Amino acid sequence: MASRVADGGPHAADGRRLLSVRANRRRVRLHAPAKINLDLRVLGRRADRFHEVRTILQAIELHDIVTATARRGPFTVRSRTSAMPTDRDNLVWSAGAALWRALGWSGTPHGIAVTIIKRIPAAAGLGGASSDAAAALQGLARLWVPDGADTVVREVAATVGSDVPFFLDGGTVLATGRGERTRRLAPLHEHWVVVAVPVFSVSTPRAYHWWDRTRRASTSARAAPARWRHRLDLLCNDLEPPVIARHPEIGETVARLQAAGAARAAMSGSGSSVFGLFSTRAAAVVARRRVRRRGWRTWLTRTISNAECRRLAAPALID
Repeated sequence: MASRVADGGPHAADGRRLLSVRANRRRVRLHAPAKINLDLRVLGRRADRFHEVRTILQAIELHDIVTATARRGPFTVRSRTSAMPTDRDNLVWSAGAALWRALGWSGTPHGIAVTIIKRIPAAAGLGGASSDAAAALQGLARLWVPDGADTVVREVAATVGSDVPFFLDGGTVLATGRGERTRRLAPLHEHWVVVAVPVFSVSTPRAYHWWDRTRRASTSARAAPARWRHRLDLLCNDLEPPVIARHPEIGETVARLQAAGAARAAMSGSGSSVFGLFSTRAAAVVARRRVRRRGWRTWLTRTISNAECRRLAAPALID
């Protein structure tokens, strides 16, 4: 991948000179939307230790704000949120390093500072880290190669994280493989969304380990119903039962949203967040009040289409 992009492109020294000229002169801001898993089927464990999944992802308006600023010095990632790592363990740092290498540049990335205003709760199954990484890739590409690098950005995204490719487009998507293979679906009719997040988080590897121990293949063997948009209640999340067995509060919150009239109420991804879909804002407001409980945070947001997601996430040059 790197050699194909590097052909005719800047060498490392050229890249450094280019970044030096731009330092302190350009800044790009992007919105990084969250996602929910409308449906999640775990098909089994793969040879590479990942799990084969089939999931319907839906972008929602709740978002982080990612800003990439050209400057002299090392590549840095910063946030006021203490729960987010800012060293090389951060997915944004990994994304920046992967893009740097794909562009054919050597050494450690530098010349950019990334700051993130976190609104999406971490480790909640809402894809915040992956969305931030996707936004950062687009912002860095805009500053490093302003003539465009869409193909390389998409190739890099698939290597950074399973959900990262989804966030380059958003909307309603079917994801397969370990989640990196995506196919756009017809947009879901707009719903208002109540998101509830407990004080505790659920580790994704642990959730899949619990599924491995229970092997609920009876649901995994089936695909989502063909007319699932008309019967959202028939969708499922295979990780939900084993997680609820360890955290019954999640199941109680799902039940509260169902009792409030949600067209679909479920845990998102591997948890710990729970969401409910409602046809009207008024119904969602009432449901949000009903699911409030001590230590839990709640949000009122809405689903967004591919077109809305791309508008929301479009890089905006602010300097």
